[in-house]
Amino acid sequence: MLIRMTSEPEQQIGVGTPDAFQRLWTPHRMAYIQGENKPTGPEAGDGCPFCAIPSMSDEDGLVVARGEKVYAVLNLYPYNGGHLMVVPYRHVADYTELDGQETVELADFTKRAMTALRAASGAHGFNIGMNQGAVAGAGIAAHLHQHLVPRWGGDTNFMPVVGHTKVLPQLLADTRKMLADAWPV
Repeated sequence: MLIRMTSEPEQQIGVGTPDAFQRLWTPHRMAYIQGENKPTGPEAGDGCPFCAIPSMSDEDGLVVARGEKVYAVLNLYPYNGGHLMVVPYRHVADYTELDGQETVELADFTKRAMTALRAASGAHGFNIGMNQGAVAGAGIAAHLHQHLVPRWGGDTNFMPVVGHTKVLPQLLADTRKMLADAWPV
C-alpha cells in the first residue's frame, strides 16, 4: 500500500469556506455533548455513572485508586491529560451532605492525587474544584465529584486558544495505569 504525503490540505466539500485554518475533528466529544451516560434522574438508580463505576474493574472504570469512602477516577472527557476526579461512593449531590469521614477521605485523596500526578507527569500546578449544581456547570449534578486538573507551564498553546481543541497525547487506559502505579499508599 502506497501512502502519498502532500503539503496541500485536502479540500472537503461542505466544511465551509476555505481559510488559513485546518480542522481537527474530534467526533468522540459528541458523546459528551449529546449527554451519553448521563443519569436520567437525580437518584442513584437513575443511571448514575459514579454509582456504576465502583462495580467495574479498575481498568474498565478508569479507577486510579479506591478508598473506604471515596475513589479516584479519570475523567472520561478530560480538560488535560491526567484530569481525574475524587468521588464519594455514596450518592450525594452537595458537599454539605458528606459526613465527617467522607470529607476527610476526600481531602486525603485530593492530596494523594496531587502527589501521584506530580510523580507520574511532573505537573507544575492544579485546578481543583467542584461544580455544585447544574447551574454551576456540574455535568452530573446529582453525584458530587471533585475535579483535579493538572497544569504545566505553557500548556495553553494555539490548539485550545485558536482551534478550541485540546490535544491529549495519551490514551486514558495508559494514563490510569501510570497514575495508579504512582498513587501513594
